[in-house]
Amino acid sequence: MEHFIVSARKYRPQTFDDVVGQKAITNTLENAIENNHLAQALLFTGPRGVGKTTCARILAKKINQVTNDVHPDEDFAFNIFELDAASNNSVDDIRSLTDQVRIPPQTGKYKVYIIDEVHMLSQSAFNAFLKTLEEPPAHAIFILATTEKHKIIPTILSRCQIFDFKRIGVIDIKQYLHKIANEENIVADDDALHIIAQKADGALRDALSIFDRVVSFSGTNLTRHDVAENLNVLDYDSYFETTDLILQNDIPALLVAFNAILAKGFDGHHFIAGLASHFRDLLVAKDSATLHLLEVGDNTKQQYNEQCKKCDVSFLLQAIELANECDLKYKSSKNQRLLVELTLMQLASLTHDAEKKKPSKFIIPSTHFRKDKVFAKQTVKEKVAENVIVESQISTPKVEEPIVKPQLRTERKRASALSLNSIHRKKEAKKESLLEEEDVNDKPKDPFTEEIFLQLWNKQIEKLNKRGEKIIASIMNADKPTVSGNTVHITFPNSMMKGELLKAKPKLLKYFRQKLNNYSIDFQITVNEEEEKRYAYTPQEKYNKLLEKNKELAKLKSIFKLDL
Repeated sequence: MEHFIVSARKYRPQTFDDVVGQKAITNTLENAIENNHLAQALLFTGPRGVGKTTCARILAKKINQVTNDVHPDEDFAFNIFELDAASNNSVDDIRSLTDQVRIPPQTGKYKVYIIDEVHMLSQSAFNAFLKTLEEPPAHAIFILATTEKHKIIPTILSRCQIFDFKRIGVIDIKQYLHKIANEENIVADDDALHIIAQKADGALRDALSIFDRVVSFSGTNLTRHDVAENLNVLDYDSYFETTDLILQNDIPALLVAFNAILAKGFDGHHFIAGLASHFRDLLVAKDSATLHLLEVGDNTKQQYNEQCKKCDVSFLLQAIELANECDLKYKSSKNQRLLVELTLMQLASLTHDAEKKKPSKFIIPSTHFRKDKVFAKQTVKEKVAENVIVESQISTPKVEEPIVKPQLRTERKRASALSLNSIHRKKEAKKESLLEEEDVNDKPKDPFTEEIFLQLWNKQIEKLNKRGEKIIASIMNADKPTVSGNTVHITFPNSMMKGELLKAKPKLLKYFRQKLNNYSIDFQITVNEEEEKRYAYTPQEKYNKLLEKNKELAKLKSIFKLDL
């Protein structure tokens, strides 16, 4: 079996032209060599895997070349000395190095000393190295490399010419991986290599290591799905599907999708942070001038371009704010899953009935997703009525159901019994009651079923909840009406609920008569007295209830002279 060489070693750059993403530094070093303007002490600093040691080796080889036409296999090993400061960090190691520096090179012009991980030297070793570094022999050049410049003492830094290596861009890494994939006869999706480049976080060596691992998993055909699965990263499709569910206001399906993501082993914090970035990318994709800011493949960029057309800018700004707020609170939350689920529900409620004013933390009520059972056998009229109900659910508000205007909301506020508003209300109630008593013999009386009536009943409860009329909605939800001919029977546990429904009866009758095209519909409201006795409202009633259970309570009251 042929010996395998990892890509990071096999494709290590041999010239400055091969170095990826550090054009400013390589051009500076080449010009310094050509103009004989190279410092004798250089410090290469930057993150791991960005080419510090590689550039040091290329520089050490290049400064000893007599001409530019040098064979690539020419050996300069006698002039290049590499020292790993992580394992040779004592004073004795530095003293041995300074003793070698005095000896001139056997061949070539310079002796180059590359000290890797120089920040690992001890304090005494740094001090021993100071004099040699300040006044080195003319034939010696020192190249120090480190990932942690702040750990090097200032006296060393002041004696070096510092080159800061930057993280390599995602596009540069992706292009280099494309080049390697072509040389290895590997078919790779653009999006697959983009995920690898993003995962590498600016380190080309890490990108090549990930590339080798994914090739071992997928073979000679790299797809986005395989790369995402192997690297355990959330694919772009997960965020596109989540956003589609949010735009559809489908909270149940959204929570199921989030549960599936958690089941795959992904962290909720990682998911919500990625979702915030996804909303940011959709906002960027809204304008063609900023489209190039998306660091994604061409296919994914097309998906962003299509989905951003479904989103308003106001929705995206609110979504980013909610997701970012969840991201900030995640670590301090004791119930992290619930925090993410609440955020997802709020996100899915942003575009629900957008024309109406909603509270800031509005969540679509669960009654919106309730599905009533429909029997298989239906008459022709029932099917027609059902179609009318379904169409009314997906159409815009009709004339008879206007959007509640701000000035009308003040009319629903509780007013004094002697106020003008209350007097006007009583007059309007009397007018409506007179309308109710109008002759309806000449008006339509289409038959309807209990199932169709209950669908309209639940639909009206949902509308009242959205308008903020919570009291009448909860009263209507307290009992399930029964239908007998044209009479609707409703039973309540107390007379207070009956009184409230009687006030709203004229409007409700008008609504149901118009919807069902039956003007003989009437409500029969009763109170279950046995049920009413079960409830105690005033302090005296509560005391009487407790007294029935324990007669000694009266004695306790008289001894301590307690009041109710």
